[in-house]
Amino acid sequence: MRRIVITPLLCLALAAPGIASAQQYEIDLSRLDPAAVLSTGSDVLRRASSQSVDELFQAVLHASREPKESRALCALFEPDARRDLAAFQRTVDTLGPASRNRFANAFTNVAVSGLQGQPQTYDPAVAQQVLRSAAITATLLHDGFMLGLTSTDTDEASRQARCRSFRQVVDVLKDQPQPQRVLATRWLLNEGLTLVADEQRPAG
Repeated sequence: MRRIVITPLLCLALAAPGIASAQQYEIDLSRLDPAAVLSTGSDVLRRASSQSVDELFQAVLHASREPKESRALCALFEPDARRDLAAFQRTVDTLGPASRNRFANAFTNVAVSGLQGQPQTYDPAVAQQVLRSAAITATLLHDGFMLGLTSTDTDEASRQARCRSFRQVVDVLKDQPQPQRVLATRWLLNEGLTLVADEQRPAG
């Protein structure tokens, strides 16, 4: 997931005036220096304000509640999915106007605050614990959650199960206090959901 989210941040910072005027989410590949983005993207995320990261979480949360939009988002989390800018653009193009605007505003705020701010306090171990607790809660609330989270098959039923678990864990995270929610979001932006599943998968 690192390439899904971090790479567009600087691109959106460069393209922010165009986004504001057009009121839609567009990634201008011609204005992007891939080497510069890849070398600084993680630093941008570390410096992004808590408020901007939480706005990004809220954009994901709202999109995950729409069946068509959630399927498009889930496709980016698949093990065999392309995670370049073109793939991200195609996904966002399938979202409704409200979701496109939420993502445009959220990514722009993350990029701007990340480029201008100081490194934020972040403990990966605490972030993983927040996610593990969310996974346990989702297991208690939803039958089949863990099976979906730990599924590695590529058939349509397995993809749908993983997508359902993704939506469920996001729904649990929404009820966490903002600091915990932001920690979990930062970790997911760096590592994706697969490592959460690895933590929960039975040994052997």
